[in-house]
Amino acid sequence: MLSWGDIDTIMFDMDGTLLDLHFDSYFWHNLIPQAYSEKHNISVEVAQDKILAGYEKVYGLLDWYCLDHWTEELGLDIKELKKTITHKIAIRPNVLILLKELQLLQKRIILITNAHPISLNIKMKHTGLEVFFHQCISSHSLELAKENPGFWEKLQSLEPYKPDRTVLFDDSLPVLQQAKREGIKYLFGIAQPDSKNSPIELEDFPQIEDFNQILPSSLNAKEITNG
Repeated sequence: MLSWGDIDTIMFDMDGTLLDLHFDSYFWHNLIPQAYSEKHNISVEVAQDKILAGYEKVYGLLDWYCLDHWTEELGLDIKELKKTITHKIAIRPNVLILLKELQLLQKRIILITNAHPISLNIKMKHTGLEVFFHQCISSHSLELAKENPGFWEKLQSLEPYKPDRTVLFDDSLPVLQQAKREGIKYLFGIAQPDSKNSPIELEDFPQIEDFNQILPSSLNAKEITNG
């Protein structure tokens, strides 16, 4: 599926790509409504309706991903609530094998996420994945979400890269579409970001079902490195 010799920079999304999206799905759709209902003494159903309306107002904007925004909007300690379910943070199958193999290729390996820096730090501390990346970048540092126009161009200020020699793995269709508009050549979606939900279909982009599909062998990696 990929000719690794044509690629200099490998970019990964975090939630739904490297990590099982179930943590975030459970957090935002179960834990937050439950906590909000208890705080305001209302039913979970009413809480869900109120929170969903708030989600819809900022969908696709950076505030959608901003813990500070939701702490203020909902009056809940979002950071501490996340810490109560860190046991649900899970690395997706064969991610560790892939990252170890990719290190042999001596490419730039970058994590680029819309997650708030607090979420990024919690998940990196829990999983230890940060050791595989040259940079771990939250879109908050660029004040744009990855699906917003200009994000991938602005990223050059933090991580210079050649779009025609870059691959991006991401579970979000709007993100992949925007990356394509801004010239990133190799784009892959994720077939089942949340292990507890059904697979999704991303039109116009090949999807990874399991990262073992694209594992470069250790032998080939050494050949590329020495070649």
